[in-house]
Amino acid sequence: MSNPKLEVIAFDLESCRIAQQFGADRIELCDNPADGGTTPSYGTIKAARAMTTIDLFIMIRPRGGDFLYSEEEFETMKEDVKVCKELGCDGVVAGMLTKDGDVDVKRMSSIVNLAYPMSVTFHRAFDRSNNPFKALEDIIETGCERILTSGQQPTAPEGSDLLKALIKKADNRIIIMPGSGIRSDNIAKIAKSTNAIEFHSSARVTIDSKMEFNNPALGSTMKRIIIDGDELRELKKKLESLKV
Repeated sequence: MSNPKLEVIAFDLESCRIAQQFGADRIELCDNPADGGTTPSYGTIKAARAMTTIDLFIMIRPRGGDFLYSEEEFETMKEDVKVCKELGCDGVVAGMLTKDGDVDVKRMSSIVNLAYPMSVTFHRAFDRSNNPFKALEDIIETGCERILTSGQQPTAPEGSDLLKALIKKADNRIIIMPGSGIRSDNIAKIAKSTNAIEFHSSARVTIDSKMEFNNPALGSTMKRIIIDGDELRELKKKLESLKV
């Protein structure tokens, strides 16, 4: 394997700093981990761009839940793409489906055209599509450069058979990037079993609040998710060992 790439998901600015420091190739910047990631604020995107030099991709998702969007939501997504371009981001991450579970080719094509010259990744909405091989061809038609997928299973290790089949079917026309459940203890196995060249990991750890006061009546420790620098370093080390 030559030049494998590792993308990590960041939910805050501290994670962006860790991603840069510990060798990630690309950041997917999101808000709201509880919803699976939504579009971060203008201020967060601007600050993240200022503090990083590695590729910065922004989640374009106006809300949690499904990937069937109203016209108002679609217009919001387009405005967010414009903001990302203005702020000098390298790419965006989006995904839209029809009510029947097909890829919304028309709308996704509009996003790709609007985003240019930024790169566009079709995210795990792919895993909710009704036919993965039809979805693959539809996404290629839109002009997206990669698909983030767990092989239509909860995690990439569980979906490795489909991931391998998708990569073979894609035949270098689009990048298939395994994501979900990828850690340093399984990334080498996934790489070998699927022939993937790009990988997506949260490398996450949950940390306690640094607040000295916590209202006991609320019963919350105010924990948050952040990138684990040690885990990120190990992920990169495992990928480096696979180079030929």
